[in-house]
Amino acid sequence: MEKWRKIFYKSVVDPRGLKELFGINEKKIDQIIKKFPMSINSYYLGLIKKRNDPIWKQCIPDFKEISDRRGKADPLREEIYSPIFGLVHRYPDRVLLLVSNLCATYCRFCTRKRKVGKQYSCLSDKDFKKAIRYIESHKKIRDVIISGGDPLLLSDERVEHYIKNIRKIDHVEIIRIDSRTPCTLPQRITPKLCKMLTKYPPVYFLTHFNHPREITKEAKKACEMLVNSGVVMGNQSVLLKGVNDDPKVLIELGQELLKIKVRPYYLFIADAVRGTAHFRVSIRRALRIMKGVIGHTSGLAVPRLIIDLEKGGGKIPLLPSYMIERTDGKYIFENFEGRKFSYTDI
Repeated sequence: MEKWRKIFYKSVVDPRGLKELFGINEKKIDQIIKKFPMSINSYYLGLIKKRNDPIWKQCIPDFKEISDRRGKADPLREEIYSPIFGLVHRYPDRVLLLVSNLCATYCRFCTRKRKVGKQYSCLSDKDFKKAIRYIESHKKIRDVIISGGDPLLLSDERVEHYIKNIRKIDHVEIIRIDSRTPCTLPQRITPKLCKMLTKYPPVYFLTHFNHPREITKEAKKACEMLVNSGVVMGNQSVLLKGVNDDPKVLIELGQELLKIKVRPYYLFIADAVRGTAHFRVSIRRALRIMKGVIGHTSGLAVPRLIIDLEKGGGKIPLLPSYMIERTDGKYIFENFEGRKFSYTDI
């Protein structure tokens, strides 16, 4: 059995495992995971240094998940924009293919808490054929995102089956893989997987690191292997209260990602998903945080702050305002240091 599978199969999935490790209230945890399942593999669990640290908050169930009823199960209305099972078509030129509902570790802030971790399912051959026919018949689709859950919890052969058939479609230019395994289960990135990916360029790989402490030597090795296989890597983070809602943390995260050739791409304001309200940071505070990042590190290390609008409105970029005054073509701006400078327009 592959090493990553051994680690995954040792995941903590019931309250007894947490009680033995941390002395956590077993009954409370049991109440939560009946609604929102728990799975934490032994590698990621080992990154926890103390109670309520940034790793703990991301994977240990919190009673607020069931006591705070704010939010909706599907605030982005993915189900409405799903013309066939397993495929979400929100934008004209790209589709999201949900191939599995398993993850290496179940993030407590997951935007698909309604799906992930419930009775196991992966996209069947029959449903995949329907998805392929749909993509073939919609010529505007140039970008296919393979996601889940996490597609890399499937076998290499299954992942290749998806990629190989998508690559055959002439108007599809880009294939993306969304996977958090380089962060939560880096052992999943194997030479065999990387060798397979080299056959289907260009492949873009979007992973998900939220905190600098997740960039371990194992994570670095995983990302290095992917980059060396010709994969273009980016990172999508979520702005999480008590985890990374601090300019210093985000600056360090961006810098550490660049060092392993992973480009910070998006920083999402957490979706209004039921069971995740305790993670959410207000837009006003998010903009203040970004003002503490922009200009204080290389632009390459700065992700775009994004809000995914409810009811399927789509992604909107947010940027702090630096313009103070505008009069007859003359602008007054405040720079990253808080100093005022003028600019005369043409």
